[in-house]
Amino acid sequence: MVDTKKVKNNNQTNKRPIGVFDSGVGGLSVLKELHKMLPNEDFVFLADQKYVPYGEKTKQELIKLVYKITDYFIKNHDIKMMVVACNTATCNAIAELRSKYLFPIVGTVPAVKLASKKTRSGTVAVICTPSTSKSVVLKTLIREYCADVEVLNIGCKNLENAVETGELEGLEVNKLLKKYLKGVVNSNTDHLVLGCTHYPFLKETIQKIVGPNVKLLDGGKAIARRSKSLIKSNFLVNKQRKVGETLYFTTSDHSKFSKVATLLMKTIIKAKKIKL
Repeated sequence: MVDTKKVKNNNQTNKRPIGVFDSGVGGLSVLKELHKMLPNEDFVFLADQKYVPYGEKTKQELIKLVYKITDYFIKNHDIKMMVVACNTATCNAIAELRSKYLFPIVGTVPAVKLASKKTRSGTVAVICTPSTSKSVVLKTLIREYCADVEVLNIGCKNLENAVETGELEGLEVNKLLKKYLKGVVNSNTDHLVLGCTHYPFLKETIQKIVGPNVKLLDGGKAIARRSKSLIKSNFLVNKQRKVGETLYFTTSDHSKFSKVATLLMKTIIKAKKIKL
C-alpha cells in the first residue's frame, strides 16, 4: 500500500484528487455521498460511457477496461486513491486492481450483508446487472452472510441504460421495473438491495412499485465512510479549508453526460470527453 511515513508529511501528496469511475452516470450516486463525507477533498469522476452497460461485459473485458481507466487517472490526474463506483466492475475486477496498484482502492458491492442483518421476514432481494448477478463475489456474499435468509437474486438487463438517458419515471423504465420486481412484490421480501449504482436514482419509482413495507438499501454511505477511513489511515487527508472541486469526464458524448448529470446531481455540471 502507500508508504505512510513518506505521505504523512507530504502536503502536496495530500492535495492530490480521488479518482471515481463508473460505466456511466450511476456512479454519481456514490459521488454524492463522497461529497458529503469528504467535503474538502478534490475528485475526478469518469463515466466510461463508450462501453456502457458494463453489466453485459465479460470478466476479461471488464478487467481490461478498468486497467485503462486506472492508468488514465494516474497519468493525467496523479490520484491518491480510487473509488470503483460500480458494482459490476468491483465484482469482476477488484482483486486484479488491488494486486496491480499500490494506492487505496474502495470497491462497491451489493449490501446483502446489511440486508441479512436487518430482515425480519427472512427474505431479502437484490437487483443488479446481469454480470453482477452471476458474479462469484455476489454468490460468495450471499453464501457467507445469508445462510439463514432467502435471497432473490435478480439480474436486470437494460435498466442501467434507462438511467443513462435520464429516464427515471417514464413508461419504459416503469415497464422494466415492474417486470424485474414482480418476484419481490409477490414474496415476503422486507429489504431490497439496489445492487447497481444507477439504481438509487430510481428509488422513488421502485418504492412505489414494491410498497412502503419494503426497505431499500444501497451502499453509497458505506462506501463514503470506508473512503474517509482509508484517507485518514493512509495520512492522505486534504487539509484545505475550502470545499473541494470535482472534474467530470466521459468517454462518450460530453454534452449528453452533462445534461443527465446536471439533472441527477441537481447542479450544473460540465464534462469533457476523453479517449482512453
